[in-house]
Amino acid sequence: MQKRLRIGVLYSRVRVEEKWIFAAMEKRGIDYERLDDRAISFDLENPQPWRSFDAVLERSISFNSGLYALRILNAFGVPTVNTAMVAEICGDKLTTSAMLARANVPQPRNLIAFSTESALEAIESFGYPVVLKPVVGSWGRLLAKINDRDAAEAVLEHKAVLGSAQHSVFYIQEFIRKPGRDIRAIVVGNRVLTAIYRKSEHWITNTARGGEGELCPITPEIEALCLNAAAAVGGGVLAVDLIEHPERGMMVNEINHTMEFHTAQPVSGIDIADEIVSYVVKVARAAA
Repeated sequence: MQKRLRIGVLYSRVRVEEKWIFAAMEKRGIDYERLDDRAISFDLENPQPWRSFDAVLERSISFNSGLYALRILNAFGVPTVNTAMVAEICGDKLTTSAMLARANVPQPRNLIAFSTESALEAIESFGYPVVLKPVVGSWGRLLAKINDRDAAEAVLEHKAVLGSAQHSVFYIQEFIRKPGRDIRAIVVGNRVLTAIYRKSEHWITNTARGGEGELCPITPEIEALCLNAAAAVGGGVLAVDLIEHPERGMMVNEINHTMEFHTAQPVSGIDIADEIVSYVVKVARAAA
């Protein structure tokens, strides 16, 4: 007889995805606990209460809260989905790009600079327009499409004045004239569950910014590209965002380790929440 598992779900807010995940846990009869990251604390000298969990699923909205919780849990020997290593890579666009480059996964051209002067030189070497991204961020926030030198000087100055560690790193990406859409694929373990087009007349196509979802067929090219990208960052439960370059074809734009799927689940008809729970159970059983 298999041991009855105890699963933790670390979250910041109960969004529709968390409701679906909790419902999937309850449907399977899993003993699970909701762990609000605003209410919990860790005693580094007393890991035992946390070791009562066979696995913890991390769904924090805050990158920092989620990452540090995962680091502590992994140090305690608690299996997590995803691991701290995967969260650290995927939560930082620069680190993601570096890992994709190491694995020879096609992606847009990126330039990195650490001063406004070198950033401006890098931008001008690309030619306008370019996209300036924060190394940490989601939902398409703080992206800037820079069309000329005046705009570049102004945006770079604003980032320098903001002064945070992340704003002192200038992550510059070529602007790709995509066909009014990008692709979000959901990867769980070694499977690409589904993919959707995110369509918008705006150059930012995130559904969080008003993009509309439409089912995207999973071609052999999409499947191979997504699985290679997932392997490059350590694997797990991931959203791989693809972009279609007019000359160079399909490439990976970003990877998200705590993705929203409120559009992908109803559009695809696939119970993504249940697939995630199934994967967490598999991780827990493998570690038992």
